[in-house]
Amino acid sequence: MTVIDWSSSEMAASCVNSLPTAGAQATVLYLIDELDGIGGTERALLRVVQHLPRDKFRPLVATFRHVPTFPADALAAPLHVIPLRKTYDLGALRAARSLRSLIREQQVRITHCFFETADLWGGLVAKWAGCPILISSRRDMGIMTNWKHRFAYKVLGRMFDQVQTVSDQVRQLAITRDRLLPERVVTVHNGIDVEADEEVLTREEIRARLDIRAGSSIVVTLGNLRRIKGVEVLLRAAALVCRSHPGTVFLIVGDALDSGYLEELQQLAASLGISDYIRFWGPETRPARLLRACDVFALLSHSEGFSNAIVEAMASRLPCVVTDVGGNREAVFDGRNGFVVDRGDYQAAAGRIIKLIADDGARQRMGDAAFRVVEERFTTTAMISRLTACYEGLLRRAAQPKWMDRT
Repeated sequence: MTVIDWSSSEMAASCVNSLPTAGAQATVLYLIDELDGIGGTERALLRVVQHLPRDKFRPLVATFRHVPTFPADALAAPLHVIPLRKTYDLGALRAARSLRSLIREQQVRITHCFFETADLWGGLVAKWAGCPILISSRRDMGIMTNWKHRFAYKVLGRMFDQVQTVSDQVRQLAITRDRLLPERVVTVHNGIDVEADEEVLTREEIRARLDIRAGSSIVVTLGNLRRIKGVEVLLRAAALVCRSHPGTVFLIVGDALDSGYLEELQQLAASLGISDYIRFWGPETRPARLLRACDVFALLSHSEGFSNAIVEAMASRLPCVVTDVGGNREAVFDGRNGFVVDRGDYQAAAGRIIKLIADDGARQRMGDAAFRVVEERFTTTAMISRLTACYEGLLRRAAQPKWMDRT
C-alpha cells in the first residue's frame, strides 16, 4: 500500500507525479479528517474504496491525520497524508497547496468529503483546485458539530454538488438545518458483505474465553465506548433482565475511546449488582465471528445517523432491540425483525430483551427476518450500485453546458 506523507512538499510532488494519471476512469478523492482506528465511518469508507468498480472509477484517499491503528493496507488505494493541525495558520496554507496539487496532478473529478474539516476547509480547497464535483457525506444527526460548523454549513452548503446522507432522517435534518435543495440531498445507506467468509467463534469458545457457564443466553452490543452509545442505559436494562433470567450475560464489544466512561460503566455495573453478568470484550475487527455466537443484539444509543452495528447484527441473524433515534427505524421494523424503544427507556428495552430470550421461536423468526432485510436493502452491492449511480449522474451533469443545469 502506498502511503504518501505530504509534510515534505518536494517529496509529495515527486510521489504524486510518479502515480498513474486518470485514463477512461474518473478519479475519486475520498477526503476524511482522520483515520484513527475503525469506527462506523471508517468501516464504510473501507468497503466503498475496496468495492468501487475500477473500470469506471479510480479511488484515492487523503486524510489530515493517520495513525497505525487504521489498516491502510486494506484500502486497496493510495493513501495521502496531508498534515493539518489548524485551518488558519501557515501550516494550513501549505496543506491547502498540497491538497490543491494532489487534486490537479491526479485529475480528480470527484472530491467526496467526510466530516467537518474535510467538508468545509477541504471543500473550499477542492473548489480552488477546480475539481468539477464536490460531495459532502453526512453520517450523524449533528452531534459532532458546534455552532461554528452549523453556521459554515448554512453559508457554504450550496457549494456542494451533492450531499449524501447515511439515512433518511439525516437527509431531512440536512435539508432543514442547512437550507439545502432537496434534489441535491440523497440517501446512500451503508452496506455490508452478507456472504463474507468470517472466522466464527462458537458459543463454547466465547464462554471459555469469558468464563460464561454453559446454557447462558448472550446479549451483545457493538460499538466504540462513547457516551452517545448509551451503554449505561443498556446496563440498567441488564439489571432488570438478570433478575428474571440470571443466566443471561451481556457482552459489550468496542474500543474504550473514553477510559473515564469505561470506569463509570464498571462502577455502575457494580452498583447495580450485575458485574458478574457483564463482559467487556474490547475492540474487535471481525465482529461477525462474535455476533453469530450470540442470541440478541441491543443498541440503546442516544443518537445515531445509521448504525453499521445494527446491520452487521442483522446479517448474523440476530433480532435487535434499538432506540428510536436517527435511521434505526429504517433497518429495524418493530415486531418484525426486532423492537424499537424510546431513547433512554431501559425498562421497555429490558422487557423486549426478556421476550426474545424467553421465546426461542420468536427469536429465530425475527433473526431470519433481520437477515432478509439486509439481503434486500443493505448489501455492499446495493450501496455501491447507489453510490456509482450518484457519481455517474453528477458526471453527466458536469459535462452539460451550464445553461442546461436548472438546479
